[in-house]
Amino acid sequence: MTTAGATTEGSAASGPGGSVPAPASSTDPREARRGAAFGAAAFLWWGFAPLYFKAIGSVPSLEVLAHRIVWSLAFLTALLIGRRGLLATLAMFRDGRTLLTMCVTTCLIAVNWLVFIWSIANGRLVEASLGYFMNPLVNVTFGAIFLRERLRRPQVAAVLLALAGVTWLTVAQGRAPWIALVLAISFAIYGLLRKLARPTGIQGLALETTLLTPLALGWMFWRQAHGGLAFGHDGPKITMLLCAAGPITALPLIWFAEGARRLRFATIGFLQYLSPTFQFLLAVIAFGEPFTRTHAIGFGTIWTALALYSWDTARGLRRQ
Repeated sequence: MTTAGATTEGSAASGPGGSVPAPASSTDPREARRGAAFGAAAFLWWGFAPLYFKAIGSVPSLEVLAHRIVWSLAFLTALLIGRRGLLATLAMFRDGRTLLTMCVTTCLIAVNWLVFIWSIANGRLVEASLGYFMNPLVNVTFGAIFLRERLRRPQVAAVLLALAGVTWLTVAQGRAPWIALVLAISFAIYGLLRKLARPTGIQGLALETTLLTPLALGWMFWRQAHGGLAFGHDGPKITMLLCAAGPITALPLIWFAEGARRLRFATIGFLQYLSPTFQFLLAVIAFGEPFTRTHAIGFGTIWTALALYSWDTARGLRRQ
């Protein structure tokens, strides 16, 4: 699922494209409020998204991914035409640096989508929610590495606690929580690159889905030729739900990207707690996934890390 925020101190960050200005939230309260509204809407939407994917759980994960790509592009194209921004978006393909960045973010978001879809279809939403709980701590780590943000001691302690939680789950279960790790790391890198990239939320996602659509359509035509496509064959309900994958996928990503461009990294970190909280509650209460003592210790350690990180971040914001 996220794009990245700005530096912890609200200053300019140096990225692949040179100096990146601090977000509007550092100087414009109206932009900050808009960013908070966009961000909250995105993370709440993602929190309840598993209900949609459970409804199409009979469809293979790769086909769901293909429909997310194709219908998202159709939805975004209509939006860009309505806003008279289609030609400007297509012109970005001539910018080599932007195109290279979009190729990388395209791969990252495709992996993130596929793993998330697979986790829900295979009863692993608890682990997927862990990935998004970890995401703020991965963000702050990447902020220190790539954006030269300074980590305060409580933040360092929070990152180490999260690492301890992941280590415990790996040792106790005999395997690494790969779903959580893939989701957290892929989305954090995606967010960082999208923060530093030039395209807006709609433009960036349109470029990404444009790059993915030939592969998605090719796979769908191949499945259709071999009689394995669910679309149009598993009943009108499934077909309509698959068509709805466009706005269901595109809207929260647009909101997230627009929010992240206006908010600081720390604020995005707070809002990110919304989606994994509701995903976790859905997994345990609505979907009946197990939550064992091993899970409780691992999750508890990471939740403690998040509490420490949140306290320190809130304290820093009050000082500023």
